[in-house]
Amino acid sequence: MSFTKRFLCLAAAATATVPLAVGSAQAADWSGYDGIERFEAELRPVTVNNSEASGTTTVWLDGNTARVRIEVDEILADHPHAQHIHIGGRGECPTDYDAGIHNGRRALSTVDGLDAYGAVETSLTTEGDTSADSGLAVDRFPTAPGGAFTYDRTFDLSQAAADAVRADNAVIVVHGIDYDGDGTYGDVLGASELDPALPMEATNPAACGPLHMKH
Repeated sequence: MSFTKRFLCLAAAATATVPLAVGSAQAADWSGYDGIERFEAELRPVTVNNSEASGTTTVWLDGNTARVRIEVDEILADHPHAQHIHIGGRGECPTDYDAGIHNGRRALSTVDGLDAYGAVETSLTTEGDTSADSGLAVDRFPTAPGGAFTYDRTFDLSQAAADAVRADNAVIVVHGIDYDGDGTYGDVLGASELDPALPMEATNPAACGPLHMKH
């Protein structure tokens, strides 16, 4: 089975099991609570990847316990979208100049952007593990019914992630693009650098935004 067909099978399974909005029993509206730190990111499209995806992220942080809310639209519908907190880079999103040539086409891969946003520290999965080990857990990421999704989950960040958020060195990246506009993750850019069993369209950044404290 080709990597494209394999990923489409995983996408179909995820679409059937992952709801539009994701929450936890711990989730609460912390926005009006005194003493709760709040961080926000404006997610902007990675235009060199032919993405129009955009949205917002809000992170409420109490100690190491975080409520993460992400809203995204204009993203490829009905396909899993990996999303992460990246740390350890320059704390910013890459520019078009950071893009490389992939399968003869100019595009920004996840690896191309590492100097800007750093490595994955937190996987913003819908359930279960949230460590970097789940960075490509495509069956546990939102699938964007109708080309949009809302994610809302409360969980404990690692110490490294919590420290990076507070130090202005954390970046939200939502992955998964439709570079050639054919409505699916295909092989137009070749195989992903992160997992050759996946198409690069599935792992390239679609939207990105650095987190900053809301004063």
